[in-house]
This record gives sequence, C-alpha cells and structure tokens, in this order.
Amino acid sequence: MLALRNINTLPSLVEEFFNNDFPFSWLRTWSTSSVPAVNIAENKDEYRIEVAAPGLDKDDFKVNIEDDTLTISANKEVKKEEKDETYTRREFSYTSFSRSFNLPDTVDSEKIKAEHKNGVLTIYVPKKEEVKKKLSREVKIS
Repeated sequence: MLALRNINTLPSLVEEFFNNDFPFSWLRTWSTSSVPAVNIAENKDEYRIEVAAPGLDKDDFKVNIEDDTLTISANKEVKKEEKDETYTRREFSYTSFSRSFNLPDTVDSEKIKAEHKNGVLTIYVPKKEEVKKKLSREVKIS
C-alpha cells in the first residue's frame, strides 16, 4: 500500500500529533485547507492517486519521483489589479502545496502516468507484472 507523508508544516504536525482523531472540526478544516484532499485506490493492476485541486491548471502541478518517493506539488500565483480615479489596489494570491507518498517495491515507477481533468489530478501508479501475476491465482481445495 502507498504510504502518505505530509511535508512538515504546522497543520500536518497537528494532524500527526492527534493521529487524525482531533475532535475540533474547525481545526481539521483549517489544517487541510492548504493541502488538497487525496483519494488513493488500488486494483489488481495499479494504484490510482486523485488530487482534488480546483482552480489549479495542469501547468501548475509538478510530479517528481526520487528513489521510492512520489512527490506532487503545485504553485500558482494570481494577480489582481484594480484602477480608478483615486486609487490603485493590487492583490496577490499564492497557492502552494506538496504531498509525498512512499512507493512500495511492487510498483513500476518507470510507467507512472498523470492526467489533469476538471480540477482533479490523477496519477496512475502501475504494479510490476510479476506482482500482478502473484496476486491472482487459484487455490486448490483438498
């Protein structure tokens, strides 16, 4: 199974300290607002990681694999400028996050693929062929 590892930020440290069972929902909401939600699914052929990140485009994401760690990160800067006769106002907004996953030995990291559609980044992490064969076999009943 893929292991999730958050980058060491205050929200992730709070979540780790309370083992995700902290009773105050406002803190849970605050702690996850800067890090998108992630779904991880597994079938016999692959793991699928879905990152919900509305407002981010395909070009905002970066997916890296180093050793046995898959890291998904994003950076986006939004600039807004309003001018009228008496003042100029500029507002900047930065969105940035990073999530890392420890990859098991059973995956083929050379064949990992990603796609972005409707605000969701989906990463396909295929299993090695020999692992797929081992997972599916018939057991004789004596």
